[in-house]
Amino acid sequence: MLRNYIKIAWRNLIKHKVFSFINIFGLATGIAAFWLISLYVVDEWSYDRYNLKADRIFRVVQHGTWNGGKFNLAVTSPPYAPALKNDYAEVEDAIRIDAEGGGKITYGEKQINEGGMLFTDKGFFNLFTHHFLSGDPNTALSKQQSIVLTKTLAEKLFGNAADAQDKTVLIENSPNTVTGVIDDVPANSQFTFNALRSLPEAYTDTWANSHIYTYVLLKNHDDFKKIQAGSDAFFNKYLKGALGAIQFSMELQPLTSIHLNSNLDYELGSNGNITYVYVFGAVALLILAIAVINYVNLTTARSSIRIKEIGVRKVIGSSKKQLITMFFAESVLFTLIAALIASVMVQFLLPYFNQLSGKNLVLLQFGFSTTVIIFGLFALVTGVLSGLYPALFLSGFRTIAAMKGQMGSQAATILFRKSLVVFQFVITIVMIAGSCIIYRQLHYVMNKDLGFNKAQTLTFHISDKSARGKIAAIKSQLLQNPAVEAVGIAGNPIGNNDIGSDYFNIGSDGKANSESKVVENLIIDEDFIPTLQIKLAKGRNFSPDMSTDKQEAIIVNQTLVNEMGWKDAVGRSVRVGLDNNGNVISRKIIGVVKDFNTYSLQHKVAPMMLYLPFTANDEDNMYVRIGKNNIPATLDYISKIYGKFDMENKVEFHFLDQNFARQYQSEQKQGNILLIFTILAISIACLGLFGLVTFTAEQRVKEIGIRKVLGASVTSIVTLLSKDLMKLVLIATLIASPLAWYGMSKWLQSFAYRVDINWWIFAVAGILAVIIAFVTVSIQSVRAANANPAKSLKSE
Repeated sequence: MLRNYIKIAWRNLIKHKVFSFINIFGLATGIAAFWLISLYVVDEWSYDRYNLKADRIFRVVQHGTWNGGKFNLAVTSPPYAPALKNDYAEVEDAIRIDAEGGGKITYGEKQINEGGMLFTDKGFFNLFTHHFLSGDPNTALSKQQSIVLTKTLAEKLFGNAADAQDKTVLIENSPNTVTGVIDDVPANSQFTFNALRSLPEAYTDTWANSHIYTYVLLKNHDDFKKIQAGSDAFFNKYLKGALGAIQFSMELQPLTSIHLNSNLDYELGSNGNITYVYVFGAVALLILAIAVINYVNLTTARSSIRIKEIGVRKVIGSSKKQLITMFFAESVLFTLIAALIASVMVQFLLPYFNQLSGKNLVLLQFGFSTTVIIFGLFALVTGVLSGLYPALFLSGFRTIAAMKGQMGSQAATILFRKSLVVFQFVITIVMIAGSCIIYRQLHYVMNKDLGFNKAQTLTFHISDKSARGKIAAIKSQLLQNPAVEAVGIAGNPIGNNDIGSDYFNIGSDGKANSESKVVENLIIDEDFIPTLQIKLAKGRNFSPDMSTDKQEAIIVNQTLVNEMGWKDAVGRSVRVGLDNNGNVISRKIIGVVKDFNTYSLQHKVAPMMLYLPFTANDEDNMYVRIGKNNIPATLDYISKIYGKFDMENKVEFHFLDQNFARQYQSEQKQGNILLIFTILAISIACLGLFGLVTFTAEQRVKEIGIRKVLGASVTSIVTLLSKDLMKLVLIATLIASPLAWYGMSKWLQSFAYRVDINWWIFAVAGILAVIIAFVTVSIQSVRAANANPAKSLKSE
């Protein structure tokens, strides 16, 4: 019987080629889009789940608030790990990670500047799962000056990873023994590295100095609740003396939730965003829903063609159950064919999707057999859902009425079909409006005045410590070229979201008081402000002629002055920290700069203090403003001049405008993905409209012929066929506008500086949807209107 149903379904497919193509192509496109987004979403959810003990691994982070300040830090101080292990029986192990393990690594004649090296404790491999190609995970980091390499780094140094074991390499001229080689860190890891180095013996620091990452392995997953509940006791015992009276909380973040749910200061890796996962998951389902709706609409609309077939089948004994099964078989066949076509489409589109999303996804992400099973079940479920309403609707006609070709009242069915069309266009209009708002926001952040001139300004890191002591000579030689307009120095490259912070105006005892703030601190020289063309609001810049500036002066930004409530900050003496002897360090404010952004526009301009370098080692980032003409020659000149002072390290340029642009790469990728799937949603919805108007024209072919004979124009016939569908699109616009406004308002909240959502955006989205729909409908309407009426009326 099933074989017979499939044969009938195939005959219907061949007989009605246009509708079959619309249904199959629409479903295939919807399934392909769903599968692509599903691969993306599953990959985002998979982060860190490859670790065998992932459910018991937590990262320790800290939060603090007080009058005038707050911090939300992914980093902790070094004593955290041993204290947690000592104080809580629930902690099976605790390890620390210090990201400052990078440097020049040398083996024989080979030298590599490797920034992807981390310091960590010997228990690292007790928490995290990594496959060892050589070495013992239990002892690899137990000895001092041990290093574990990834396969790629080992091959770079030794040619063959198998030759690396027990070799000695130099890291900044310090010998380290290779005690293990592991496979490269999986891409779906919250943090990556190319080498792990053993932490120095008795590694520690003060409780107030937070700069390392602490991970704990608990005996049971739910033990984290008890440790978090003891946050106050932990603070009073260890941290109160250093931080003073603040509202403190210690949080244990599950390892598997960090990538999508954590957005703290000083994150170890580049995290994703759970909101985007939810949005794209919803987009995938909605696009598939649009394709399924097309099938339902076209199948129920064409019910009049099959009503006599249903009547005949009922007369010869077919039960309602058998008819339902027949229609289900037809929808499942359509969906299986669509799924096969979708798999080909996915395979073809994946390279472009990977480039767009920054992923490395493959069609068989879950293995061949698993993928085939998932695809098959997915096609079966989609086919059943697609055929559910048509099967119940078509099988429900009464036998006698069906034999006479009478369908009875179709008001409810027509209303249902119209509702589905409205639903389709609500989705597409929301996506159109969303894409417009994302584009406007990205255009805004890329072009907003940041408080300094980022154009034609580059920065590079001064790796060689001896070169840092020759800054004046480097500047002098660079400025001999007219193409080099200005040169300055800072302790950090701005635009990378990693400026340091410290206490400002602390109490006389060195603890945070009611006036204390956590502020950004940036080390600069006297040429930094003019090089970036930052404007002074009051006071003066640092001066090489003022010997007291290095030890006694600071410059602050306007935000800090405003938050402190000062009318005039210049000349004020403030407390900025403690020296090695525990004495309070005081400095005088000599100038106030107008606010400038050091982070992306997702962050508000923070209070900031700027001060001169304490030592030459602090002068490790050079800023150079260059002319617009012959930039390659200028870069080559800078490289040659710098090469005279650092012959071992190649200079790596970073333009400030690109630094800031990189901060929005994630949003740009998400926006581009949404735009592409918006176009797909529009295409599928319009394909459905095309099918509906084609069927309507076929059903009303004689009416159209009579109207033409009586003098109706092409325009009036196009209007006749399209006006009802256009009304539905207009209704969809009214429904979609508040939904799009709400959704995009939520998205824009992630930016401290954002565009306004104007009403005209939704009007444009609605008009665009109407135009697209009208063009789609008109193509087929005009064809029907231009048909020769003699052909349609000759049988009358």
